[in-house]
Amino acid sequence: MITDTKYPEAFRSMFREYDIRGRVCDEELCPENVYRIVKAYSKYLRRRKIMRAVVGYDNRSCSPAFAKSAVDALLEEGIDVFYIGLALSPLAYFAQYHLKCEGAVMITASHNPDGWSGFKLANGYSKTLEPDDIKEVFSLLDQPTESTHTGAYTEVDVRDAYIDDIVSRIHMGPKKLRVVLDAANGGAGLFIYEVFQRLGCMTFQLNCDPDTSYPHYFPNPSDVAGRKRLHDMVLHPYIHADIGLSFDGDGDRIGVIDEKGQNIWSDMVLALIAKQLLEKKPGATVVFDVKCSKALIDVIEQNGGHPVMWKTGHSYIKSKLHELNAELAGERSGHIFISGDDWYGFDDAVFVAAKLVEFLSHKEETVSEIIDSFPHYVVSPEIKAHCDDTVKYGIVEEIVDKLKAAYPGRVCDINGARVQFEHGWGLIRASSNLPELVLIFEADTMEHLLEIRSIFKEYTRAYKAISDEWENDVTAL
Repeated sequence: MITDTKYPEAFRSMFREYDIRGRVCDEELCPENVYRIVKAYSKYLRRRKIMRAVVGYDNRSCSPAFAKSAVDALLEEGIDVFYIGLALSPLAYFAQYHLKCEGAVMITASHNPDGWSGFKLANGYSKTLEPDDIKEVFSLLDQPTESTHTGAYTEVDVRDAYIDDIVSRIHMGPKKLRVVLDAANGGAGLFIYEVFQRLGCMTFQLNCDPDTSYPHYFPNPSDVAGRKRLHDMVLHPYIHADIGLSFDGDGDRIGVIDEKGQNIWSDMVLALIAKQLLEKKPGATVVFDVKCSKALIDVIEQNGGHPVMWKTGHSYIKSKLHELNAELAGERSGHIFISGDDWYGFDDAVFVAAKLVEFLSHKEETVSEIIDSFPHYVVSPEIKAHCDDTVKYGIVEEIVDKLKAAYPGRVCDINGARVQFEHGWGLIRASSNLPELVLIFEADTMEHLLEIRSIFKEYTRAYKAISDEWENDVTAL
């Protein structure tokens, strides 16, 4: 969290743990402020002797103007720009490899609601900024231009190369799959139909025309209400799809619905991909965030893999993946990273979806049958309790200390506190993006889950800054 008070709070609040996000307005993100921030990022690149950067943007209405400001800032600092236009975040990361650029600016606020924008900023291949990097960029704001020359500008179309690379790495089995694709009118609609057609799937499109008004629902695979049309299309009597796949606005998060219309949460999608990996490479390491189900740990261990729990956040997970030389990582939010011989190690919902249909095409079982073979627990949604950004981290630190004292040896504190109980576990952590705390509970029965919830409720009630009204509370299920 940025504590320097040189700039107004609204501006400072955009500089978050691993990316920069804000509302589209004069006080936060506007063309002028985009220019200022990317100028600072350009200086950050120059310090590392990175002199080439990719620039792409998502299909929000503000994004083209923001991308122009980003290009102007990079060029002024002497950074050569490769402009890929309307893109997905994984396409921008792919372009880094394809064009040999260690820098990248992807204009996107990912799954944030309409009226928001932001940046994903790279500092190497398959690497995005972490908290210390974000602070360094902030410290370089409004510094004088350091370059004596203007960078070179090149427009590049990498779409076909990206699709070709995905298709070349997927080896389909004998089962011909019926697949429904839902892009929610986000940018993924420009890519996914061709990919799955070329893989030999019988493909049905839903909301695959990019539309900045998002007429049906905002492209967020975690939004259950938004999956209703996908559910209905999967079960349509003329379709009877094997799987439904949804994508967020910038194509780095995936949602899955099985052939029965049931939601498959992303940690179980990761379990499916882990099972596929471990059938070929027993002993492989799989990294996952603290919000993931114990069922994922069970699947990894039962299939001979090595599970590693780590901090929530796409930058943290990517970094840990590369540190451990792991071949697979993911988060409950839907970011999944495939590395090694298969892919490049960045979060790519399009490639993950392709790997998933590849796996299913070699199996006689349906998605639901495979999932039913996994261990099952009762799990809550992500519960959210409002807590101001200025105090949330300090409060969580205090609660972590109290829980460690009460439950010695049973608290994982790499990201808040994940406490292991006899019949399940509970998690409390500070959101990296919003003024709130995130809580998740999981147990062998609903009764035990509610017991764990009540323990955490007592700890949060000790702080007036934490709202006693929890959004998505398990008692409302």
